[in-house]
Amino acid sequence: MHFVGVTPNRVTMVSTLAACAAHGASLDFGQWIHRQATHAGWDLDVVLITALVDMYCKYGCINAGFDVFLRMPQRSLSTWNSLIQGFSFSKGGAMALKWFLRMEEEGVRSDAVTLVGVLTAWIKHYGCMVDLYGKAGLLDAAVECIQMMSFEPNVVIYGSLLSGSRARKEMHLSEFAVRRLVEIQPKNAAHYVLLSNLYVEMGMWKEAEEVRRSMRELDLRKESGWSLTEWDDMEVF
Repeated sequence: MHFVGVTPNRVTMVSTLAACAAHGASLDFGQWIHRQATHAGWDLDVVLITALVDMYCKYGCINAGFDVFLRMPQRSLSTWNSLIQGFSFSKGGAMALKWFLRMEEEGVRSDAVTLVGVLTAWIKHYGCMVDLYGKAGLLDAAVECIQMMSFEPNVVIYGSLLSGSRARKEMHLSEFAVRRLVEIQPKNAAHYVLLSNLYVEMGMWKEAEEVRRSMRELDLRKESGWSLTEWDDMEVF
């Protein structure tokens, strides 16, 4: 369209920016659109500017998106949602929550997209959800919740999954959870002990011995003084 001399308008720019944001097109191209709109002297209305904020935030260029946001004379709910989601992915929960509260102070009513953006910023939320699903026996939902996370699960997340799967005697899912714990904390002897004991319960003696051999090679030793809740999962060597 550009090369044949057809002049784009706001609809063209908004659609193209949305494509950049949704499909991972070149950030340079999105920035070029921004410059073109500015140099053309267009009145950057709320729809076009929201598209710019969304594009920058989805590329992780939160500072550029925030700068555009601050210059806006008026903002729509979609603009706020784009900013909050951008902070959730790049700056963490504190900034996302700060601007969520600022949005409410300005009288903008949140919707489901807003709330998801805020909740996504908090790994504790995911930990609570995984724990809740596990205790309810909804292990598929717990796994799906982990897969939906926008960041790497931590020890708390996989610990919650392990607790739920062991309570339901889902041994293969328990093995998956413990192996993730070992990957995250490869120097933590307790995870190896859990994995070895799990293999013993499953009758996988060869695998249990391999885990113990790995502990010896890494010079890992089980520390004394486990709590009663941990003791149930431990084996006395």
